[in-house]
Amino acid sequence: MKLTTIFRSTWFQMRHQPVLSIVTIAGTALSIFLIMIVVMMQEVTTAPFAPESNRYRLLYYSFLSSSYEDGDGECNGPMAYTTARQMLLSLQTPEAATAYQGIVTSAALSIPKSPNVKVDMRPVDNNYWKVFDFTFIDGAPFTQADFDAGLPKIVITESIARKVFGTTEVAGREILVNLAPFTVSGVVKDVSTLAAKAYAQAWTNLSATNTFEQSWNTIHGMLSVAILANSRDDFDKIREEYEKAHDKYEDEIKSTGRKIKSLSRPYDQETEAIAFASNIEPDLPGERRSRLIVYLILLIVPAINLSAMTQSRLKQRTAEIGVRRSFGCTRSRIILDIITENLAITVIAGIIGLILSVIFGYLCNNLLFAQPFSQTMNAPAVDSSILLHWSTFGWAMIFCFILNILSSGLPAINASRTGLVNALNGRAN
Repeated sequence: MKLTTIFRSTWFQMRHQPVLSIVTIAGTALSIFLIMIVVMMQEVTTAPFAPESNRYRLLYYSFLSSSYEDGDGECNGPMAYTTARQMLLSLQTPEAATAYQGIVTSAALSIPKSPNVKVDMRPVDNNYWKVFDFTFIDGAPFTQADFDAGLPKIVITESIARKVFGTTEVAGREILVNLAPFTVSGVVKDVSTLAAKAYAQAWTNLSATNTFEQSWNTIHGMLSVAILANSRDDFDKIREEYEKAHDKYEDEIKSTGRKIKSLSRPYDQETEAIAFASNIEPDLPGERRSRLIVYLILLIVPAINLSAMTQSRLKQRTAEIGVRRSFGCTRSRIILDIITENLAITVIAGIIGLILSVIFGYLCNNLLFAQPFSQTMNAPAVDSSILLHWSTFGWAMIFCFILNILSSGLPAINASRTGLVNALNGRAN
């Protein structure tokens, strides 16, 4: 059946069965809407968007767990810079690796004779700007030389630049950070809180802050590490190189009596998104199974109801099916045509559901995308680049196809098995 014929036939059936068609479209759209909300909540934690456009190539070592050899004295949390440098920053396989403060902290920015502006601040090293792709609208990031010299440099967002200076062209100007003088190195576009590793409103040179020196138990401090691989194919090689660096570092700290538990770190983006605690390894297969169960429930329950409505529509077409059978149309062709026509309705409803889910996600981002352990009071900001990906459309079409098969498959088979005489007389049995 040609595409134009399919849509012409579908439109004809919708016009002659308006109530059933509206209910079917509404039910399908609601189902796709609900399942796409669940997908979007997952997508914002794994799909790439600026300045975390390289998520598919990133590995994370956000926290570590250590204890004495007998298991006592367990300590969990971020790492010290020495630990980061010895185990991760020195790896040769990655394209780049960066150490940064794992959580944002509050700071006050100001210029003389102006009120303070409260911001979310994150100390970072110079490689941070290689791992994450920020858009600079003025100036540039601080460099390796700045980091080595411990120069007080800072990068701020455009909205903060306007609040403090009244303009975004402020590279090279001095700003007070908690009353300490810093030089503005550059200004970047605002970052959504959904970019958990890249988000802040101000990024200071790590080596110019006390975060650089903070540590306890030799191993722990305030830092996390992100590793940018050349490609995902390098992940296993990076982990192998890390294991060697890990063993070497443990030999160096042997006098402390502490052992570092790797727990399969560093994690890729999907695993990092479900990592809950430093001393518990994430169960990615279990998480995927749970997600699949949710998807199946959201598909099967409406499919049962939609199947009944499809059966009702087909009962009114019994005579039509009988005429087609009498002219030699095969049962398989009838099944295929019914499923194809129903797919057209499902796709229309799916597009409506997808549009509604995007609108709802945009308007209700505080409700849907609030981060459970965020240190910022700022609401998560979303836009089309975050909510819409090809993968999102792909999932929507897959769910439409599955829902169509579940809701129209059995009714189509039953309709094709109707006896020829009964069908011509308009009886379903």
